[in-house]
Amino acid sequence: MERRTFLQASALSTGLAAAGAPLASAASPLRVQILLYEGVEELDSIAPFDVLSIAATMGGAIRTTLVSTNKPTMVTASRGLRIEVPRGWSPQDADVLIVPGGMRHDQPGSGMHRLLADKAFIRRLADVEAIMVGVCTGVMALSAAGFTRGRPATTHSDTKAALAAQGAKVVNARVVDDGDLVTCGGITSGLDAAVWLVERFLGAQFANQVETVLEYERRGTVWRNS
Repeated sequence: MERRTFLQASALSTGLAAAGAPLASAASPLRVQILLYEGVEELDSIAPFDVLSIAATMGGAIRTTLVSTNKPTMVTASRGLRIEVPRGWSPQDADVLIVPGGMRHDQPGSGMHRLLADKAFIRRLADVEAIMVGVCTGVMALSAAGFTRGRPATTHSDTKAALAAQGAKVVNARVVDDGDLVTCGGITSGLDAAVWLVERFLGAQFANQVETVLEYERRGTVWRNS
């Protein structure tokens, strides 16, 4: 509890991450869980995992784990990729929880539609005290759990109207950082959100080094409620 509160308060303080001062360290690495489920969108989940894993191999103080909603399992992603998920979800072990999208939230049979229908999961999600990161339609799961109501957020362009209808203050930005809630647009936006997390917790210089290894340049600027 105290560690998570420190990370959130530090990240919201004036200009600390932007100035390049790391908030995570070898003694206190940033613990990230990426939630996988049946029908999850491949790039929504794998892109952040790859970015954060590369950051770790470069010496960044980040530990990233793939988790399922329940127990270790194998999931089939939206386009057929089979992904082994080594751990069940343990919110108490995460500083950051990334919820990827799973195609349209209002499309019967889609991964996100089925996830939203799991009311027990949504109730558990609502109690999580980690920093929440929604990728693409994964933001709709955060909305269902009450995290986006009255707060700035974004999602896939096709879903922004639905997100606004559920009470979010939709921002037309690729990544929106509202402290303990970070959201991003569709699919490839997960790359930008993950690099932003690296910058926010490990500093701008380190994030630029990660971009160099990725041979990827982020698009646009991060909208921050500072």
